[in-house]
Amino acid sequence: MEKRKLKPFVMPMIYGIACAAIIMSLVLLDKVQNEKVLKDDSNYTYVNGSIFTNDIPVIQEEKVIIKPYISDKVQILKKYYDIEGSKEDRQNAIIYYNDTYMQNSGILYMSQESFDVISVLDGTVVDVKKDDVLGNVVEIKHSNNLISTYEGLNTINVKKDQLVKQGDVIGKSGKLQISEQVENGLLFELIYNGKMVNPEKYFDKKVNDL
Repeated sequence: MEKRKLKPFVMPMIYGIACAAIIMSLVLLDKVQNEKVLKDDSNYTYVNGSIFTNDIPVIQEEKVIIKPYISDKVQILKKYYDIEGSKEDRQNAIIYYNDTYMQNSGILYMSQESFDVISVLDGTVVDVKKDDVLGNVVEIKHSNNLISTYEGLNTINVKKDQLVKQGDVIGKSGKLQISEQVENGLLFELIYNGKMVNPEKYFDKKVNDL
């Protein structure tokens, strides 16, 4: 009896069909397992229905207004003249210069030694000038209609239109002619919405909360 021979293309076809069947089986098995995992189950607590997402989490840091120095030896010599303050506080906030009494529009700081003066927030330097009475002055504009002014600096590390970060050293304390007893001083002013404000009431506040 004559034996029949398989044609050359038959065996590769059988192997191909077998491989395709195995692959399809694996795909179906994986799909079934995934469906079981994603189904709600009282035995599991799901953080989110979707584990993977294209959204990028954004963390917004709300900075607070810091004091214009870091030295622990700095003290307040003259506070801001607050019309709503007590009579004693108002008297202590008066500056006497050149036979004239002036209401202090900021906070007059002093120290026994020179100290770094830093920016209270991120901002842009909008003015750098020298005043006969106040000495070197730096003005920085911040967000939310806030402007900080640093007066009486001995040296200046910034220039006009420069971007500064909170904590950047903008200069060194210096001598203020408005008070002969201040050799290492800083007159710090804060302007909000075009008006002088008491800096002590704004320190440690978030800019977005103003």
